[in-house]
Amino acid sequence: MNANIGDRIVLEGTHLGDARREGVIVEVAHGDGTPPYTVEWEDGRRTVVFPGPDARIDGTAAGRAGR
Repeated sequence: MNANIGDRIVLEGTHLGDARREGVIVEVAHGDGTPPYTVEWEDGRRTVVFPGPDARIDGTAAGRAGR
């Protein structure tokens, strides 16, 4: 998985009842775009994320339009 600053990340819930989380990547630790990423979530909190199989990156202009 590769990402850039400004890309949206979506984490789907892996268990019944888990909510989907969406955020914006604000820091990429490696120059080649590989994890970990610092993500600012919709509630304003920031965390370091090592995305798993439940994650997807939306780096398209449409994905950035909602910011």
